[in-house]
Amino acid sequence: MGRVRKMVNEIAYTPLIWSSRVEGGGGLSELSTIQLSLIPLLSLTSFLYKIILSLRHHLYRFRLLPTHRLPVPVISVGNLSWGGNGKTPMVEFIAHCFLHSGISPLILTRGYGCADEAKMLQRHFHATSARIGVGANRAAIATSFLQNYSYTHHRLSSQHIVPSVPNSSTIGVVILDDGMQHLHLGRDVDIVMVNGMMPWGNRKLLPLGPLREPLTALTRANIVVVHHADLMLEQEIEVLELTIRENNKAAPIYYAKMTPSHLFSVGKVSCELPLAAIHNRTIFCLSAIGCADSFARSIEQLRPRCVDRMDFNDHHVFRSEDVEKIMLRLQELLVKFGSEPIVIVTEKDYDRDPKMFRNLEPFEVLVLCSKLQIVSRAGCTDEQFKKCIKQLLKAF
Repeated sequence: MGRVRKMVNEIAYTPLIWSSRVEGGGGLSELSTIQLSLIPLLSLTSFLYKIILSLRHHLYRFRLLPTHRLPVPVISVGNLSWGGNGKTPMVEFIAHCFLHSGISPLILTRGYGCADEAKMLQRHFHATSARIGVGANRAAIATSFLQNYSYTHHRLSSQHIVPSVPNSSTIGVVILDDGMQHLHLGRDVDIVMVNGMMPWGNRKLLPLGPLREPLTALTRANIVVVHHADLMLEQEIEVLELTIRENNKAAPIYYAKMTPSHLFSVGKVSCELPLAAIHNRTIFCLSAIGCADSFARSIEQLRPRCVDRMDFNDHHVFRSEDVEKIMLRLQELLVKFGSEPIVIVTEKDYDRDPKMFRNLEPFEVLVLCSKLQIVSRAGCTDEQFKKCIKQLLKAF
């Protein structure tokens, strides 16, 4: 199954034309015979998906399917394409903004796979008044949380959001993780995340392409955030901005990146290690996330001796055969460089199955912790981003 997913992913990010000189890809000539044979089936499935998607939107538009409204503001953080868009880091960033203003957020997350993102959020917010709701029916979960913990209305000052009850632990805002396609729950602000390193692929809908919705869905965005902007060339940013503006002329565009903060050893979450701990060391990047390239490139910027990597599909659950493959690669690196390599994993991979990484002993396994940061560009700053959310919530 993993091999099929990899082949389909390669098709999704390959221009579907016969050319080896296509900018940004080699075209169909780069695909294998098996991949080419899959395209007709993927195209048919994509066409059927488009029909179902259109029907679903019309049912909500004409209120034949109900939209559930909550008594507190709802901010949706979503995307158009699969994986690596920075949705969960943005959710965490926004939640901390509200916490700093004395407002308790309720974060609603779907809990895909082993609920690795949900576990990570629970670990990050365990000592705060933020609540984490996990499950498919997020409207029902939100209603349950609001009943159990109560909720509070807030007023907006000219400078910031002010709780009506200072330091209240009651819920004052709901943040919907991966919520763009979750139309059952009404929202007041729609933030759309775009992976700047792999924005639209071949621009086809699932499963032929990486898009959950057509690019025209950008019209629903109140804010667009280009993620991994620090890893993009200026020309790439300009092209991406042009595509966004073709579909949404009004929404402000912000830029974000992941900034490494520290490391910790497996099983020792509270014991923070400096990033300098991997300077001049042989590093093996192990990940099962949506954008493995960004993870590897962030490690390379920490000045290791060399970087090797092994990538798995997003939300992949590591099995015994994976451990054997990883151990074999580590032994090869040990022989090649004469020193034990350090395994670096993401927090998301760690929270999926912390115990699994103990199977890599005697090799040291460290977890890289990173935080989303708004990148200043063309007047779009961290403070401007927070102010924009405040202005949008004024209508509530």
